[in-house]
Amino acid sequence: MNDLIKEKLKLLPDLPGVYKMYDAGGNVIYVGKAINLKNRVRQYFRSADTLLPKVAAMVSHVVNFEYILTSNETEALSLESNLIKELRPRYNILLKDDKHFPYVRLNIKQDYPRFEVVRKIKNDGARYFGPYLSSVALRDSLTAIRELFPVRHCKKDIKKAIDRRERPCLMYHIGKCCAPCSGKVSREEYHELLTSVCSFLEGNTESVTELLSKKMYEASEKMEFERAALLRDRINAIKRLGERQQVISASETERDVLALVRKNSESIIFALFMRGGKVIGTEHYEIECSDDESNETVMASFMKQHYVDAGVVPREIVVSDMPEDNEAIALWLSENAGHKIVLTCPQRGEKAKQIKMAYENGAEELDKMSELARREWERSEGAAARLSLLIGMETVPYRIECFDNSHIMGRDTVASMVVFEGGKPAKKQYRRFKIKTDVNGDDYAAMKEALTRRFERAKNGDEKFSVLPDLLVVDGGRGQLNVALEVLREFGISDMPTIGLAEKNEEIILPYSHEPLVLEKRDGALHLLQRLRDEAHRFAITYHRSMHAKTTLYSVLSEIEGIGEKRRRALFDAFITLDAIKAASIEELAAVKGMNITVAKAVHEHFN
Repeated sequence: MNDLIKEKLKLLPDLPGVYKMYDAGGNVIYVGKAINLKNRVRQYFRSADTLLPKVAAMVSHVVNFEYILTSNETEALSLESNLIKELRPRYNILLKDDKHFPYVRLNIKQDYPRFEVVRKIKNDGARYFGPYLSSVALRDSLTAIRELFPVRHCKKDIKKAIDRRERPCLMYHIGKCCAPCSGKVSREEYHELLTSVCSFLEGNTESVTELLSKKMYEASEKMEFERAALLRDRINAIKRLGERQQVISASETERDVLALVRKNSESIIFALFMRGGKVIGTEHYEIECSDDESNETVMASFMKQHYVDAGVVPREIVVSDMPEDNEAIALWLSENAGHKIVLTCPQRGEKAKQIKMAYENGAEELDKMSELARREWERSEGAAARLSLLIGMETVPYRIECFDNSHIMGRDTVASMVVFEGGKPAKKQYRRFKIKTDVNGDDYAAMKEALTRRFERAKNGDEKFSVLPDLLVVDGGRGQLNVALEVLREFGISDMPTIGLAEKNEEIILPYSHEPLVLEKRDGALHLLQRLRDEAHRFAITYHRSMHAKTTLYSVLSEIEGIGEKRRRALFDAFITLDAIKAASIEELAAVKGMNITVAKAVHEHFN
């Protein structure tokens, strides 16, 4: 405890509030709430022997604290929950995956809004339908909207589309969009259609079917039998779907069942969502906590983070472990939800059986997660560890870089640099090189240029290349490996572990051995190298194809008199493909920046 903390402890008030603990770097490492700030905060700075190991470790890093006063404990609890979700302090119990059920959102303020799926409700004036506890229910609802109501689903800017007089897309022609982008649908007509869709999403299918039935009879009287048949099919589909709507509605039978499961330092909350006496959804939430924290503490932390912005909270929450401050949490949840919420921890009866069911499912989920994590480790970090052992490295390589070349008959040669970190692709670290020298199909020369440019940029302080690899892999045999070793010697980093991977027999070429290393086909280390090599090959091929398409277009255009580098570039940017240029009219060609009518005629005559 430093002098600043000693003085601040003397000034703490006997009031409720939230406190934040800071480390030497000014980072918030813990957030807590208290009915009495003076009593609660002082507890942290007593003898370390009286503290739990995790708390003692946290306090050893604390150099300062701040607090915020609140009017009552419930308000403190709400503020604590929001701060934990926002700051994610290191020593708080944290939700690893903050999952929320989806809603269907409609921004009724727009002239021609579309329905979209969101995870959180905002106070933005839009209408929200849900949450959907079943993915099947959400899919059915969205499919029904798409199939039965001709509202738009695209992200097109309607105003711009109308101004440009764009033609309707295929969805209009197959009767699944009324095409507001065409300008033929008024705002009032479109919102009248939305009213039917909203009524349907709220579970009121009767009014929708009555409206569609009226339109069906009107169409049949006008002898528009195809339209009448279409409306008839929509009516039948809505009737079938009506009973399957799973949107949550206020009901005394609402219940969330939460079971905390802990195994081998891993913790999850498994939830059953019950509505109308049936389980209509399940979910599991990973929890980051220490072994010395009680089940009651973990459950309280989960509830405060999960329900702080969950949208709809059921009237009853059944838990396997009664959370700390359960009365304050129940009051806080009730105030947020606008109705009374009851927390129960049953020991017998139907609810206890539901807790048992949730716990068994949670235990099964933890076992599955553990097995998947083990297999993923074997594929990634475990494979890297085995590879380091096989090739004689003293440490396990975290960052592995692989280089590959690509060209066609020596033209448009490119190189790729692919990066794996922890045995997994780090795609933001990928780099590509357009080979500048005329290598004429010489893979060794292309490899040398790519490697030289990579390490030269690192030497010059380029942040994109500043991190050097723990292991360098080149796609190829002894020749490519020797090129890599030569480049490394030139830059004074000849101690960097480097290997080659010959594709023909999947041989690992080592710099210190004349004999290649051949691994069994099922060996995890070989699989890691193959994934690395295949990714480098894919990345190089993709870049090469784009380069080849560009240069092919350029070579054809260069045959036309009056077309230089700038005009080739302008035409390429405007039309993208050679077929588009061939199909363009003289007026369209002349409209391209840098072109004139004379050169446009020359281009048009060349292709026609």
